[in-house]
Amino acid sequence: MATEKNIENKIKSYLRDELGAYVVKYHGSKFSQAGVPDILVCHMGRFIGIEVKAPGEQPTELQKWNIKRINETGGMAFVAESLEQVKEHMRG
Repeated sequence: MATEKNIENKIKSYLRDELGAYVVKYHGSKFSQAGVPDILVCHMGRFIGIEVKAPGEQPTELQKWNIKRINETGGMAFVAESLEQVKEHMRG
């Protein structure tokens, strides 16, 4: 079974190496804002937030709220359990 870290690494490599996107891994701590997506991206002038989950895991309510706010304000944010899901969102 794929781990969240393994999925995250594949996604980051794809975004950087194949799409040429600017990619930041957001590390949450007690000093940072909670619920921010795991991967923050700028691609072709668009802000993208990706919350990575291992298959079967669900985002928290705070993570869902942050994803909703990013989408409402013109960015794109979503939950991904695989590289294939990220590719679908990036094409769409």
